[in-house]
Amino acid sequence: MKNIAIFISGRGSNLESILRKHKEGYFNCNISFVLSNKPDARGLSIANNYGIKTFILERKNFESKEKFEEEILNKLREHNIDLIVLAGFMMILSKNFVNSFGKDIINIHPSLLPAFPGVNSQKRALDYGVKFSGCTVHFVTEEVDGGPIILQEVVPCFDDDSEESLTERILEREHFILPYAIKLITEDRIVRIGRRVFVKNDKN
Repeated sequence: MKNIAIFISGRGSNLESILRKHKEGYFNCNISFVLSNKPDARGLSIANNYGIKTFILERKNFESKEKFEEEILNKLREHNIDLIVLAGFMMILSKNFVNSFGKDIINIHPSLLPAFPGVNSQKRALDYGVKFSGCTVHFVTEEVDGGPIILQEVVPCFDDDSEESLTERILEREHFILPYAIKLITEDRIVRIGRRVFVKNDKN
């Protein structure tokens, strides 16, 4: 059984979708802890409600990002973590962190990567005038939002969309594909060949 750590920074809606699915038996894994870099993140209370251990580590309390990340790595080693899930974690992990962890890290991003990486993806999609946007679960590498794509879900853009309405519609699909990606990984159904990702026996 894989040990999972979930990293958050905010309201924790994706975290809640993961914990709900886990409680329902959707995937077989151990959610060891939730880590937040923000002490006021709403997701911390969600984790507590589900009985999940939480840690708060703020960058400002460390003399360098390297020291900050080393403390995170210590937590990961202590709990023998096999997979990190970034569920709204608003910090970029360094190349050294990714390489030092040496296991899978996945992230959810609110666009159809490689389109609109980085921040404000929904606003940039609307400003560009695209007819479709969506969300992407991808492996994390040293390139920001540039790792191999695991799953994507398409969401239409409407003429009267605002950034907020598009964000909420994308978020609904994030709540589906992020738990599904975890399910695939915990069942060892993901095959990576270079940058390409294949799913074994994909029955959705």
